[in-house]
Amino acid sequence: MIVVRVVQTGDVDALVALAQETGPGLTTFKPDRDALAARIERTRRTLADEAEQSEAGYFFVMEDTATGDVAGVCGIETAVGLQQPFYNYRVSTVVHASQDLGIWTRMRALNISHDLTGYAEVCSLFLSPRYRTGGMGGLLSRSRFMFIAQFRERFPERLCAELRGHFDAEGTSPFWRAVGSHFYQIDFNAADYLSSHGRKAFLAELMPRFPVYVELLPEEAQACVGLTHADTVPARRMLEAEGLRYENHVDIFDAGPVLECHTADLRTVRESVVVPVRIGAAQAADEGVRSLVSNTSLTDFRVGFAPGVVQDGAFTLSAQEAAALNVAEGEPVRVLGATHKPRQG
Repeated sequence: MIVVRVVQTGDVDALVALAQETGPGLTTFKPDRDALAARIERTRRTLADEAEQSEAGYFFVMEDTATGDVAGVCGIETAVGLQQPFYNYRVSTVVHASQDLGIWTRMRALNISHDLTGYAEVCSLFLSPRYRTGGMGGLLSRSRFMFIAQFRERFPERLCAELRGHFDAEGTSPFWRAVGSHFYQIDFNAADYLSSHGRKAFLAELMPRFPVYVELLPEEAQACVGLTHADTVPARRMLEAEGLRYENHVDIFDAGPVLECHTADLRTVRESVVVPVRIGAAQAADEGVRSLVSNTSLTDFRVGFAPGVVQDGAFTLSAQEAAALNVAEGEPVRVLGATHKPRQG
């Protein structure tokens, strides 16, 4: 069974290997052993209620329980911007008009913003190309919302998700080339690395002090504002299905969109239910239909797809599925709806 679970100390080697498969622009998941080990330790401290709110965060891995293969990762930051500033550009509208000349123009301007300070952030989503089938991307993305729904008291009233922006055929960001490279005087990957490791002082020291007029940028850079990286479009669709929306904030490096919503409005928070588990065979009528099912453990949280729906106030798991989710007969599980199983391939 494929499950998403809380990261463990022994996962660090597998995470380093998996991070080698990522491309440019994924700020929070790099093949850096020390950084990944620190991320695991930070998760442990958060689960143990030893972390301050400003450093609290969770990290999850997708594992094939049959082989032990680690196929993906995702994370949640509990409250961004409390220790290090959380910078974005806010895309606003500026109007210039002259009655005498009969001229009226409307332009977009990018203003440095801290509007999202204190939001939870869903982040670090990466799935190996080897597993991009059968709805595994949906499982990985939605696992975070199952965790939030189960432990709602651990999260603030709003959350956001920064998405990778557009990169051209050469693997570079036209927006960075037009804006950031002139102010920071380092390449995109270097700035990305420093930012992802909390070294953000250079942003405040070097970033533009005044609004950036989008229409004064080269056309290819203008087109990047709010544009999602091609590889990230499926993740954006899943987040939008969950209830997140683009509200005119973009990333300061590549101008990728930031989606946001009220935590209480998440589909998983609104629609998932907690019921006792039965151990047995799924009903024949449930063939081809599956639900998202998690246990309710904080320190050993696990979630995966299982065939069936809630019936008579309970959900049925096979013995193998129950073992993979680490639940026993009669224990509570959280269940989200039912979907038709995607075709393989």
